[in-house]
Amino acid sequence: MKTTTTIDWTDALAGLVFILFGLLFGIQSLGLDIGTAFRMGPGYFPLVLSGLLLLLGLLIIAKSIRSPGTDGIGTLAFRGVLFILPAPIFFGLTVRGLGFVPAIFLTTLIAALASFKMRLHWAVLLAAGVTAFATVVFSYGLGLPFRRFGPWLTF
Repeated sequence: MKTTTTIDWTDALAGLVFILFGLLFGIQSLGLDIGTAFRMGPGYFPLVLSGLLLLLGLLIIAKSIRSPGTDGIGTLAFRGVLFILPAPIFFGLTVRGLGFVPAIFLTTLIAALASFKMRLHWAVLLAAGVTAFATVVFSYGLGLPFRRFGPWLTF
């Protein structure tokens, strides 16, 4: 029995876009000092990002070649889109006013509500854990100079 393969052109084009962006970052990073993993230069991150984008693009193109009878993408999860996409935007708009701790807590809480399976008490515990971890790592561990609580919360 002869099986034919088909190409999902939307996936193939998406993979091609990843490859083009990977090449763009790779070409731009060649003019910069790359450095080493321990002493990264300004070209290190774009080069690593380039490699990851190229790899991801190749994987997506490979996945676009499939046997007949395999299903495509299912329905769009609108709840996920409505909660996941605005979460980092919310963080960016409120981190200076609320401060890091409340902004990361609320951002995590918003993103956690994207799942139907997530209950409110677990979402609050998750947000508290992520907030504590991020505060310890970024504020105390790395010593980044940001306000933990912003001017919107002081009267």
